[in-house]
Amino acid sequence: MSRKLLTPGRAAAGAVLLLLLAALGLPVAAQSPPAPTAPIASPAAPASAASQAQPAAPVSASARRLYDRSRAQLLQIRTLYNGSQASVGSGFVVSAEGHVITNYHVVSQHALEPERYRLQYQTPEGDGGDIQLLDFDARRDLALLRVVAKAGDAKTDPKGVVARMTATPLAFRKGSQPLAKGERIYSMGNPHDVAFAVVEGTYNGLVERSFDPLIYYSGSINPGMSGGPVLDEDGEIVGINVSTMIFAQQMSFLVPAEHAAALLARSRNATPIKGAAWPKLRQQLMAYQDELSRNFLAQPWRTLTHPRYRFPIPQEEYMRCWGSGSSADEQGLQMQRTQCRMEHALFISESLQTGYFGVTEEVYDGSKLGALRFSAIYSASFRNERLGGPDRDRTAPYCKEDFVQQKDGPPLRAVACLRAYRKLEGLFDLTVLVTNVDAPTEGALGRFDARGVSFANATQLTRHYLQGFAWTTPR
Repeated sequence: MSRKLLTPGRAAAGAVLLLLLAALGLPVAAQSPPAPTAPIASPAAPASAASQAQPAAPVSASARRLYDRSRAQLLQIRTLYNGSQASVGSGFVVSAEGHVITNYHVVSQHALEPERYRLQYQTPEGDGGDIQLLDFDARRDLALLRVVAKAGDAKTDPKGVVARMTATPLAFRKGSQPLAKGERIYSMGNPHDVAFAVVEGTYNGLVERSFDPLIYYSGSINPGMSGGPVLDEDGEIVGINVSTMIFAQQMSFLVPAEHAAALLARSRNATPIKGAAWPKLRQQLMAYQDELSRNFLAQPWRTLTHPRYRFPIPQEEYMRCWGSGSSADEQGLQMQRTQCRMEHALFISESLQTGYFGVTEEVYDGSKLGALRFSAIYSASFRNERLGGPDRDRTAPYCKEDFVQQKDGPPLRAVACLRAYRKLEGLFDLTVLVTNVDAPTEGALGRFDARGVSFANATQLTRHYLQGFAWTTPR
């Protein structure tokens, strides 16, 4: 399953790419490579900003009351390119000084290319003006804006639009008053650039197995509602619209309000961001990947049940794993697969999502085929692996291959690949491919992916993954 964001429309590797396996401190075995086989399944693609419409639910008296009460603080956030609309999202006013909260992905085009894209807001009545980007939190997909005009200024606010929207800004619900599962909450925004709307739904607690907290909301929020507020019965902010589950009914996700309140508190006096925000974005991603890697490295591996080998399967603390395999009476090659991946990725731009890990293990039994036929299939394991080519965001993969003999595990054929981020210096996509090469009719194919990690963490993660392959019983 994957989630979609709700906004419609829209490095060089150099000498630093050293052989990761050499950093493992493991002896290299002098073996011949096995002959070529079938590919490992690639992990599912990360979340994108594509649209998916869902029907709106009927509105209750409470929903009408809350919408009428908060209408003056609701905004549509527009990204303009050469005067024309490039993308739209939603936002809401949270201070008397004209501060506005929205999603980072709503304003990402302006943040990364301010010379090409500019921001404007529009009210439910059709009034509008310019708005500035003060700060963002890419990890939580939040941004802090501020309207340019000042309340009460006859020159910049002749209609009193800013004065009305800042007179009673929306307030955050206190953290000491958590919601209970089943409480009614109300999502607001401008779906598909049609009109401002309110959607009534249910609070269902936090998403399980998520590295960062996300609220699971039973309500049909749609593209264009990104960055809009979600209110409780008292009209206080409990969350911010961010994404929806594709191929599902009324499964939506919200950023908890506490993160937006923290962003406002630390950056309400910030000056507008000038120039492309890549340096700030890099700083945030470096901190995030370090925390994610540290947590992942601290977790022991689980393993598949096998008479000969232990295979590294991650804990499901913030990953979700799925298993499949061939039937026991099937002729030919027997296979079982376990595929694990973080379901939440960090949105950087429409072409780049990062900040997640994935593991795939396939275990093969070719005893019904015989050694020669099994070898012909198994040895082609890396041939069809998709590692990605050079694009606007990353370099081509730089790969090294070695045969590794571990102290307590089978001999491995391992390939480690890095792709460098062009505008986020020091960040890489890591892929490690592994097969064991010790048995004539048995084998395992493994793949580990880490998106957006430092070179130092890529080295540690590679070591951690390889050391997860071991004998079931000591040899």
